[in-house]
Amino acid sequence: MALDGERGEQEEKKKKKKKKKRKKEEEEEEEEGAAKSSSSFTAAMAEDGAALGARGGGLADPWAGSTGVRPRTTERHIAVHRRLVLAFAVSIVALLAVTMLAVLLSLRFDECGASASPGADGGGPAGSPARGGNGSLAGPARRNHHAAGDPALPSEVGREATPGTPSAQPSEEEQEQGQPWTQLRLSGHLKPLHYNLMLTAFMENFTFSGEVNVEIACRNATRYVVLHASRVAVEKVQVAEDRVAGAVPVAGFFLYPQTQVLVVVLNRTLDAQRNYNLKIIYNALIENELLGFFRSSYVIHGERRFLGVTQFSPTHARKAFPCFDEPIYKATFKISIKHQATYLSLSNMPVETSVFEEDGWVTDHFSQTPLMSTYYLAWAICNFTFRETTTKSGVVVRLYARPDAIRRGSGNYALHITKRLIEFYEDYFKVPYSLPKLDLLAVPKHPYAAMENWGLSIFVEQRILLDPSVSSISYLLDVTMVIVHEICHQWFGDLVTPVWWEDVWLKEGFAHYFEFVGTDYLYPGWNMGAALIRMLANFMGHSVFQRGLQDYLTIHKYGNAARNDLWNTLSEALKRNGKYVNIQEVMDQWTLQMGYPVITILGNTTAENWIIITQQHFIYDISTKSKALALHNNSYLWQIPLTIVVGNRSHVSSEAIIWVSNKSENHRITSLDKGSWLLGNINQTGYFRVNYDLRNWRLLIDQLIRNHEVLSVSNRAGLIDDAFSLARAGYLPQNIPLEIIRYLSEEKDFLPWHAASRALYPLDKLLDRMEKYNVFNEYILKQVATTYIKLGWPKNNFNGSLVQASYQHEELRREVIMLACSFGNKHCHQQASTLISDWISSNRNRIPLNVRDIVYCTGVSLLDEDVWEFIWMKFHSTTAVSEKKILLEALTCSDDRNLLNRLLNLSLNSEVVLDQDAIDVIIHVARNPHGRDLAWKFFRDKWKILNTRYGEALFMNSKLISGVTEFLNTEGELKELKTFMKNYDGVAAASFSRAVETVEANVRWKMLYQDELFQWLGKALRH
Repeated sequence: MALDGERGEQEEKKKKKKKKKRKKEEEEEEEEGAAKSSSSFTAAMAEDGAALGARGGGLADPWAGSTGVRPRTTERHIAVHRRLVLAFAVSIVALLAVTMLAVLLSLRFDECGASASPGADGGGPAGSPARGGNGSLAGPARRNHHAAGDPALPSEVGREATPGTPSAQPSEEEQEQGQPWTQLRLSGHLKPLHYNLMLTAFMENFTFSGEVNVEIACRNATRYVVLHASRVAVEKVQVAEDRVAGAVPVAGFFLYPQTQVLVVVLNRTLDAQRNYNLKIIYNALIENELLGFFRSSYVIHGERRFLGVTQFSPTHARKAFPCFDEPIYKATFKISIKHQATYLSLSNMPVETSVFEEDGWVTDHFSQTPLMSTYYLAWAICNFTFRETTTKSGVVVRLYARPDAIRRGSGNYALHITKRLIEFYEDYFKVPYSLPKLDLLAVPKHPYAAMENWGLSIFVEQRILLDPSVSSISYLLDVTMVIVHEICHQWFGDLVTPVWWEDVWLKEGFAHYFEFVGTDYLYPGWNMGAALIRMLANFMGHSVFQRGLQDYLTIHKYGNAARNDLWNTLSEALKRNGKYVNIQEVMDQWTLQMGYPVITILGNTTAENWIIITQQHFIYDISTKSKALALHNNSYLWQIPLTIVVGNRSHVSSEAIIWVSNKSENHRITSLDKGSWLLGNINQTGYFRVNYDLRNWRLLIDQLIRNHEVLSVSNRAGLIDDAFSLARAGYLPQNIPLEIIRYLSEEKDFLPWHAASRALYPLDKLLDRMEKYNVFNEYILKQVATTYIKLGWPKNNFNGSLVQASYQHEELRREVIMLACSFGNKHCHQQASTLISDWISSNRNRIPLNVRDIVYCTGVSLLDEDVWEFIWMKFHSTTAVSEKKILLEALTCSDDRNLLNRLLNLSLNSEVVLDQDAIDVIIHVARNPHGRDLAWKFFRDKWKILNTRYGEALFMNSKLISGVTEFLNTEGELKELKTFMKNYDGVAAASFSRAVETVEANVRWKMLYQDELFQWLGKALRH
């Protein structure tokens, strides 16, 4: 019997080992599946990664600062003026992809160096940086020295768990059963109702201590309290029911880094339908990075000053305090911040009371917030000053910034338009702004252009501060659109919040749409950019759409909403107007399917007045397109509201609408004859591209050359944009878009020129290192020359008025000068060299504001090293953020590879170049044909440093990877990229996969189309 017993024990042990092995394999499979899942999101990202994030609201002007002997690439965001068709698709799909990556993949960051076992140190993840000694200070942040992995002893029943009473271990049986802390999403057993958060910040050693009391409702009986926590050292945990019932015994607690949660193990089960109080005492660092609660600094009067600020979206509130860090878990918050009296503190709500202490400390107690999610909770500790104004409804608006910026009035413009925008949105939505105040905080360092925290919106300085004496119209428009976007989020995002990140476009889509609605309110006459929501508003009717939005906000305010909530509300609004359209059925095809369609309109050769309309998934990469035929996305279908007109040399018909819902359809167009052309997607209101048979393209080109004004400005811009994109993707011969732009010598409007400039930019980057590049260069100069001579250079500086009536004319002049200098117009080069030489010799900058970036870049590229050193010196001495930005970008325009290498190395010094600006430096050098290989090598050599700095800010990492690789186009560079990828397996793997797809597409385009393009260009120049 003894032998049998031993054998039984051995067999039992073997079973347990097998079971553990199976479970480990299953977990690995789950992780692999999650990685594959997130990879699919990245594959959907559009090519222009800059729109996500550091978005800034404006379209990127590809030629800004790209004006040397050959096209340079110090791309400026000019925050334009008009969205071309499908620009919205780029930003929203990229944003959705990056946000989902953050949620799915960032959870793995803390795994390294931290114990994954439930018996790990209850005081925080192993490997936390040691805190400095500050025991003499009141309530200092303290390092928990309890060693990770020490044998755990259960704490006494009825007492709180502390570092001295290490965490209780779940039994082996419990570990074998799907524990709630291993899941990517919280279980939903517990719901937070209210947080009372008390913080003490030690700015001298960048640590803070915190105490959070969370009132939680138990929905389902559970023995575990699981909530998010990361990079915090937990010192004490208590759970109580109420004063009568008293404490709930805590067996222990542990951090589980794999899913970034804190697990509190109880000695008894929490009862369903009862409320409890969870108290956690912890401490952490004020990090020197860009997420969570982090620090930044600036220099004033030779003294470096520090500030602490937060960035919690999408999943980083857990780095500042233990919380239920998912958007669905809305609760109220009562924040108190203790700090030295030399600082001030800000949060979402106004300060209710301030308690001053004799030792030079003060505690600010903020009013309680409404119901809100953790990702737009915010606070800041700084010694800024402010200016304020008040809206008609009594909302106090303040702008906080560095004291010198406030003194110069750099925040006055932003303050002025924010007041007007709150009043506009209150009237448009018929829902009042829901907090008593809105603070705008301008910080030197931030991972995004701005963050819409409720009542405390945070902006990077370059996207909100504006000095009229040195800022261009382009810069002003950029600032305008960023502010319009962020103020809209106070309603869409803060007041009504997406249930989960898959519906992030519910807030971002509306904020993009209202960039144009809000800006048109501030400056009437702006044209509308294309967007999915604009298409929806257009076919619903704008007044019905507006009433539907008012209902949506009213019904869901202070709560969460999903896409179907919006669709149902809009359908009801239509029904009340006598129209019965199932908005959900229409829009699910647009929001749940990847990408967008291309409509092709073909003349029917067998039947007069009939056309064939087909739809298919628009794909840039030729090889992917052929693969797609065998995949499910070949069956993608959209319900498409196609607007069309028929015209000839002198007349255009009234607009008609055709709903296209099949792969191929035949439609009769009564007014279509042999001499008439057909145009689809009128004024770019639809979220798709339109292609035609070659006969129709020829007729449209002929119309543009003979009398382009028969077509509206938006239609002319849309034709240019569609033609270049279709040719780049292989749907159209390469010469068609180049033939279209021949009419530009007669074009007097900004938008078509801007469309041409943006479309030429990626084509230029594909060609700029080829032997025959000069042929392309000569052709573009020929199209630009006439208008350049007509417009000339600006005579006077922008006079400080907000936006002059002639701003479109000035922006057109700027666009043409940019193209002329970029492609090497001799007069343009001479003028730029004269202006910059005059500045150097006189030390008086008389360069017109609206073309300064063009002149700086051209001067750096044409003149000697002394000019580079002069610009470098001015970059350090100026305090105007707009000027600092264009000076830094101009340094990347040099033809001198030694100077470019020097700049790349300097970019890693945070004291010289801000962290978020270093990414732009590397990307702009990569876009310079003289520096592309240097930036690519620098990126690979410094990848560990760069990934450490930006890795957790997934958008910034994605932007860097995309920006450095997007114009690599040789077989050798593709091989280097693939080799580099093999040695890297991390959270940026999906971004690298996308980069490989892009470079493969570039290589294939060269192989298939460059000869065709150069042959046509050669013939065109000979005639």
